[in-house]
Amino acid sequence: MCGIFGYTGSRQDAPEMIFKGLKGLEYRGYDSWGIAVKNGEKLAIERKVGKMTGGISLPKSNLGIGHTRWATHGGVTTENAHPHLDCAKEIAVLHNGIIENFQDLKSELLKKGHKFRSETDTEVVPHLIEDFVKKEGFVDSVKDAFNLLKGLNAIVVVDTKSSSIVAAKNGSPLVVGVGDNEYFIASDVVGILPYTRDVIFLKDNEMVSLGKTISLFSLPMGEKQNPVVEKISWNIEQAEKGKFDHFMIKEIFDQPTIIRNIAQNYSDQVEDLREVIDNAKGTFFIGAGTAYHACLAGVYLFSKIAKKHVNTAPASEFNYLEDFLTKESLIIALSQSGETIDVIEPLTRAAKKGSLIVSIVNSLGSTIYRMGNYKMLLGAGPEKAVASTKAYTAKLAILFMLSFAMVDKLSGARSLLLMAAEEIERILKKENLVTLKELAKKLSKKEHIYTIGRGVSFSLALEGALKIKEVSYVHTEGLAGGELKHGPIALIEKGTPCIVFAPKDDTYDAIISNAAEIKARGGIIVGVSSEKSPVFDYFIEVKDSNLTSIITQSVPIQVLAYYMALEKGYDPDKPRNLAKSVTVK
Repeated sequence: MCGIFGYTGSRQDAPEMIFKGLKGLEYRGYDSWGIAVKNGEKLAIERKVGKMTGGISLPKSNLGIGHTRWATHGGVTTENAHPHLDCAKEIAVLHNGIIENFQDLKSELLKKGHKFRSETDTEVVPHLIEDFVKKEGFVDSVKDAFNLLKGLNAIVVVDTKSSSIVAAKNGSPLVVGVGDNEYFIASDVVGILPYTRDVIFLKDNEMVSLGKTISLFSLPMGEKQNPVVEKISWNIEQAEKGKFDHFMIKEIFDQPTIIRNIAQNYSDQVEDLREVIDNAKGTFFIGAGTAYHACLAGVYLFSKIAKKHVNTAPASEFNYLEDFLTKESLIIALSQSGETIDVIEPLTRAAKKGSLIVSIVNSLGSTIYRMGNYKMLLGAGPEKAVASTKAYTAKLAILFMLSFAMVDKLSGARSLLLMAAEEIERILKKENLVTLKELAKKLSKKEHIYTIGRGVSFSLALEGALKIKEVSYVHTEGLAGGELKHGPIALIEKGTPCIVFAPKDDTYDAIISNAAEIKARGGIIVGVSSEKSPVFDYFIEVKDSNLTSIITQSVPIQVLAYYMALEKGYDPDKPRNLAKSVTVK
């Protein structure tokens, strides 16, 4: 969730590198930030509330760490911003996660005379290390302090005396970048890409020491391990906005290329999964937020195309449905970041029951990726806008391919996806964007919006509503069209907009009837369809692309949400209160 960046090496511009590294991780969401660098035998520290603007006023240094905080314990204040220091100001700590036993640890430290300067749970860590370092080395001190922490946590610690960084994790992501006699550490590989593509993904219960050399240890005992260096295929251009004003719109435009790649290059991977699914007795899709909406679409696709029953539930609810899992169950987990705690927790429980896990994620080396018995990368490249767009349609494309693979019709899936990519390019032409921008002006002035769909388009109604909510903050509710008359239609009044997803499939007549019911009560109908209906007040044309309409019809709503955010003066890349990777419960 929070951003972490650290550096140790021969360069003297560590403060500027860390500042730049944190800026590259802003999409993860934060409310305050701070940097600590070695300055002689002490630490120089700068912490601020709010966004990272302007520059920094720290001395030159070759060693330091920085953090963007999303508040959990303690309010949004300078004192609560990371890094946190020990009493002597020689040790600084960054932390992602929640230390469940921090009150007990803090009470013991207070009795020993330690002085606390914040309300955070994090601050117990530098004081614990300070105690241990009186009788043992720095690496062992970090190990012993980390072993006392309860909960899912990641810490990064810098020490002036040993001129090193030590990090440990059991939950939140950490990745080490290996350069030429220099090392980087970050919460996301995107932060490291400008400097190196050689990385080490820390696993849970591992600790790394970065100084003149690198050492990897297992926890809790501290046995030495052999680091495995992996090479990242992403390039820095993929993580930059280029000609676009925001990452969100850039990532919307990335979608045709990604869908073509999946259509042309994923046949072998989905074929490999076919046998796994066929042999399972009970298959379950799980995801959180946008990924859950993709899972729900997958249920419909598997039913309609593969004639196969699969189940889904929001990942955060799956723990309460785990009782029926067996060794013959199959869990297919979808995630952009691969670090979402709401997905990791049920996967951990499923693994203990012996269930097989398939991980479909966008981040190589992420926790969910490593948890999979079978693994597949989305191949969407870095997605930096908090609101997911290209990772969502990549998930849909893979589920589409997988559904067709179950019935030996992969060539048909490829043709339909290539057709969908062409239609998305048409939707994103300048003249169509102008039309969507004008509609966004009107919708951005509304207090409530509703989205409806039937069949597979029900999942799209949920996702479309989420996109608008996420970036424009306009209350938007997604509904199954048939559920309107069971209560929600009472909310429709004159001028209430409703976006209606009406592909030319077996749901068309029924969803047009639902639209007419809304219009009869004064509602304004925005139709998303290949065919203009008299019931539509506004028409967003998406040419018929057969079953891939679930993909193509999502794109204009992504664009609409983007323009609504701009119309209201909001940053679509960094919505308030949200984070790209939610690593706390």
